[in-house]
Amino acid sequence: MSIGGGGSFSSDQTTLQKDTGTIPLLRAGRARVTSIQGRGEAGSVILLHDSATTGGAGAGNLMATFKYDTEGLAVYVPGSGILFKDGICATLSQTTGTDGSVTLTITGA
Repeated sequence: MSIGGGGSFSSDQTTLQKDTGTIPLLRAGRARVTSIQGRGEAGSVILLHDSATTGGAGAGNLMATFKYDTEGLAVYVPGSGILFKDGICATLSQTTGTDGSVTLTITGA
């Protein structure tokens, strides 16, 4: 019995990367965040909003807040992940420096 390989495979999973700074639109449209990894920088906070525009991100559509420090962040979101219906906007801040970064794994891209 031969188990074939070499075929082409596709996935609806991809990654988004965010550096320290204000709210950009990382992904327009429906998507689910399934994991989050953050570089360990002092006083880091990542805010994730469900919004189709950067100007629309606010307290009413805040989906998740993650606070971490120099230990970094590694979160696997169980089940189907965090659903964003309109788009994913994010803000990453830290108390010192500007070297922070976060990588989001999403499905539905």
